[in-house]
Amino acid sequence: MEILPNLRREKTAEHGRVFLMRATIDDVARAAGTSTKTVSRVLNNEPNVRESMRERVLTAMAALKYRPLASARSLATNRSFMIGLLYDNLSPSYIMEVQAGVLEACAAQHYSMMVQPLVSAAADFVERVEDILSRHRPDGLILTPPITDHAQLLDSLRRHDIPFASIAPRHPKGCIGVMLDEREAAAKMVEHLVTLGHRRIAHILGDPKHGAGVWRLAGYRDGLKQAGLKEIPGYMVQGWFSFESGVAAARQLLALKRRPTAIFAADDDMAVGTIWAAAEAGVSVPGELSICGFDDTMIAAQVWPPLTTVHQPVREMGRRATEELLGRVSGKGKAAMVEVHYEMRIRASTAPPP
Repeated sequence: MEILPNLRREKTAEHGRVFLMRATIDDVARAAGTSTKTVSRVLNNEPNVRESMRERVLTAMAALKYRPLASARSLATNRSFMIGLLYDNLSPSYIMEVQAGVLEACAAQHYSMMVQPLVSAAADFVERVEDILSRHRPDGLILTPPITDHAQLLDSLRRHDIPFASIAPRHPKGCIGVMLDEREAAAKMVEHLVTLGHRRIAHILGDPKHGAGVWRLAGYRDGLKQAGLKEIPGYMVQGWFSFESGVAAARQLLALKRRPTAIFAADDDMAVGTIWAAAEAGVSVPGELSICGFDDTMIAAQVWPPLTTVHQPVREMGRRATEELLGRVSGKGKAAMVEVHYEMRIRASTAPPP
């Protein structure tokens, strides 16, 4: 028998066929010159392993391209080594970025990821989540807005002692996960428009069930107040974090007798919808109307003109939330609510008013 990277090759005498088999934990232990128990400790990221030995084991695993068998790890530790990501969000770009971050953190600790789209407004929402937990038994859950703020679900998870991490919860106290100062970031975006010379600044609101919708509206109001500008009720139109709602809200704003010279949409999808509605109405961007958004999803740089927006590090947020959750699951370190930083992305969709 000859050991190959990640595989053992065996040849049957009868037919001469070659069968490929995965490298085992025993193969790793032999290559590293240690016991299978030590390899297991390294796999489970346990602290009681010398750093030099940990490096030897990791080197052997890399050379053999060893991948631990999830079923064997589950039997040995009574854990599934799987994290569930729950979402109810209309923005595919946002969810894709969150997924990428969660997957990155899971892969680093040899976990798998289960993704489950749900409708949080459904009458049987909590029962559906409980059924998922019963059938798949993930070690913990990553919750995204608006699920992060579903009171009945949070009560159920705490009652059953299910570990979870929240991304941008409206009420972060007592939670672990990750958040961003979205209120401050929204105020900064209004400040940018004021600095350009705009005084008639409208806002397309996000879903009021999302913490993001509440914070970004509050930041818009903060920005107006700081600039000494009065709120105009007709300049605040409800949207739902979707392209379609952005188009509808922008049409309403552009139909006003004294229309705004700038529109700040609470997310990029609605901002792109606003660019679409402006083109439909024959309004040039940014010549006659400046438009900006929030999140800095992929579409922000792909649309024309490229969108001025707030960069929210969504991928990093997914990764950091997962790292906090895995810390809670393993009992290593003190899991916390982590705050990440935003950045302004000033592009060609904003300019001085005409």
